[in-house]
Amino acid sequence: MLTKQDIIDKALELGFDDIGFTNAEVFNEHKPFLQKTPNNYTWAAASGLQLEEGCNPVTILPQAKSIVVLLQNYYKYDFPKSMEPFFGRCYMDDDRVTRDGLTIKIKQFIAFLRDDGIKTKTPFHLPQKAAAARAGIGTFGKNCLLYANNTARKSSWINPVTIVIDKEYEPGKPTVAIGCPDWCRNACIAACPTRALKGNCTIDSQRCISYLTYYASDITPYELREPMGLSVYGCDRCQDVCPRNKAWMSQVLPINERVVTKAPYFDLVKLLHMDEKYFLHYIWAHMFYTPATDMWRWKMNVARAMGNSSDDRFVPELIAAFNNNNDPRVQGMIAWALGTIGGVRAKDALHGFRAGASDAVLHEIERALDSLHHY
Repeated sequence: MLTKQDIIDKALELGFDDIGFTNAEVFNEHKPFLQKTPNNYTWAAASGLQLEEGCNPVTILPQAKSIVVLLQNYYKYDFPKSMEPFFGRCYMDDDRVTRDGLTIKIKQFIAFLRDDGIKTKTPFHLPQKAAAARAGIGTFGKNCLLYANNTARKSSWINPVTIVIDKEYEPGKPTVAIGCPDWCRNACIAACPTRALKGNCTIDSQRCISYLTYYASDITPYELREPMGLSVYGCDRCQDVCPRNKAWMSQVLPINERVVTKAPYFDLVKLLHMDEKYFLHYIWAHMFYTPATDMWRWKMNVARAMGNSSDDRFVPELIAAFNNNNDPRVQGMIAWALGTIGGVRAKDALHGFRAGASDAVLHEIERALDSLHHY
C-alpha cells in the first residue's frame, strides 16, 4: 500500500505545488453557509452542481475515507498585457475543455493511486477551498478566496483539486480561518467596484464582476456598467490589491507562451464581430462558462469594455456591430458605450439608431443621447 509520503512525492514529481490530506467527514460548517445564502449559488444549480450534496464525501464515493487536496499555481508565468485588463488570469490558461495541461497531471496522479488499488473520485461539487483549509494547506481571505500556506509565496493564485479516496491517511492540521493580517484595512473590500464583497469572507455573487460577465441573464444594470470597467470575462481586482499577493506579483515571470499563441483571437474588435463558428473554434474551449447560445453576453461585455476604454477608435466598430446585431442587450450596451465615448460620430449614429429600435433599445439610445448634450 502506498504510504502518505509516496503520494506526496508523486504529487510534487508531477509538478503540483502542494498537497494535503483531510478526512472524509461531512463539511458540517459549509452546508449551513450554502443554505444561508442560496441566491449566491443559483448559477451552480443551473450548471448541474449540487453543492449541498457535495458537502458529504460519502455521496461521492461510498467507501470514502480521506480527501487528497492538490494545489496548482496558475500564475507561474506572466500573461500578455493585451489580455490582462480584460480577462481573469485563472481563465486564460484553463484546460478543463482542452485537457492538455493540468488535466494531464491530474490523470497521471489518479492513475498512480489506482495502480495501487486505491479507488478515487474527483468531484467538482465538493467544497474544494474548505477541503484545502481543513487539510492545513490554505487559509481564506476576506475576498472569499483560498490562500496557500506553503507555496506561491502564500498568495491566492492557486487552484485546489480534490480527490476522494477509499484509503485512510493521517489528516493535516486544519487551518480553517481568515488569514488576512490585522493591519490590512480591507483592501479587497474597498477595491471591489460593484460592492460585491461584504466582509468576513462573504460575497453577493450576483454583484461580482466575474459572475456578471458570464452568468448574468440580462443587460448589465446601468449602475454597474462603469464600475465593471474593462472586464470582459472574469475579474482579478480584489487579488491585484491584496497585500498577501504582493510578494508573488513583485517577481519578473517568464511569459505564458500558450496564452500568447491564442491572444490574437481575443482582440476586442474580433470578439465584437465574431460569429458562432469563430466563437466555437477559438474562444469557447478556453472560456467555456458561456455557451454559443448566449454569445450575446460576450458581445455585450465587449461593448461595455469599449465604452469604458474611452477610446474613440472603437466608435466605427460599435456602429457596425449595432447594425449587424438584433439582440436588444447587445444593441442597448452599444448605445451606452457610444454615449460614454462621446463625439460627433457617436451622436450622429445614435440619432440614426432611433428608427426601428425596440422600446428597450430606444430607452438606452435616449439616455445615451442625454449624456451627449454638449456635442
